Amino acid sequence: MNYAITGGAGHVSRPLVKKLLKGGHTVTVVGRNPANLRELTDLGARAAIGSVEDIGFLVTAFRGADAIYTMVPPKWDVTDWKAYIGQIGNNYAEAIKKAGVRFVVNLSSVGAHMATGCGPVSGLYQVEQVLNSVPGLAVRHLRPGYFYENFLGNIPMIKNMNILGGNYGGPQTRMVIVEPEDIAAVAAEELTSLKFTGHSIRYIASDERTTGEITSVLASAIGRQDLPWVEFSDDQSFQGMKQAGLSDEIAKNYVEMGRAIRTGELLEDYWKNHPSALEKTKLEEFAKQFASAYERSN
Repeated sequence: MNYAITGGAGHVSRPLVKKLLKGGHTVTVVGRNPANLRELTDLGARAAIGSVEDIGFLVTAFRGADAIYTMVPPKWDVTDWKAYIGQIGNNYAEAIKKAGVRFVVNLSSVGAHMATGCGPVSGLYQVEQVLNSVPGLAVRHLRPGYFYENFLGNIPMIKNMNILGGNYGGPQTRMVIVEPEDIAAVAAEELTSLKFTGHSIRYIASDERTTGEITSVLASAIGRQDLPWVEFSDDQSFQGMKQAGLSDEIAKNYVEMGRAIRTGELLEDYWKNHPSALEKTKLEEFAKQFASAYERSN
């Protein structure tokens, strides 16, 4: 089959492209930088170099595909993050209509049932809605949990403050966490089977743990068993992200997402529609990667 995969060589797109190529499929990978795609083109993928902000480019990249995988690439210099995410969804929808695509697997997120109040995930709500509006399109929205890799960003906090924390809530706050390669495996399954019709959602989780348990596992991996989880206020979280170099807009949205985790709103629909099984990569496996990154960091 013929697939178009957005996201370049990202954490999900890279292993997804590799899985599809290994299965003997034709894959066009959409990205902005040819150098970043070289590993995939060396394996046989075709590169489509351009911007997801260019609808004409997307039409060309999508045309002839039996199915496509869509995701919104990160962009940090935006003045309205939710609106930007929603606009990329609009671009995908227009390109899909013009290219005649019939099947889409779309990377969304837990919390995308929330039209407002969930930071960038509320932008993904907009993406889901606009893709659902495309006549005749079968779309499967993947809603994974919090990426394990996001915890790597907390390494400076551990080294400089001797704590792990966030505005998500106290140590008993339950989180749904996921390994990107597990998402790629699900996306590959959906793309190669194409058994979905209409508009549907699939939740993806590798593990479900409290923030206290996450802290304990990661702390053990780096030999810091005394490491505490500390709950930040929204303002403390905002100021910390600002000090780390994030813009007001990005920090504001991340704080909003953290608040939605703390209140339980972000995971409300996940618990109502719990996946029948969790994926294979547990927190303890990621902890090995975390320990390695911790040792390499300054």
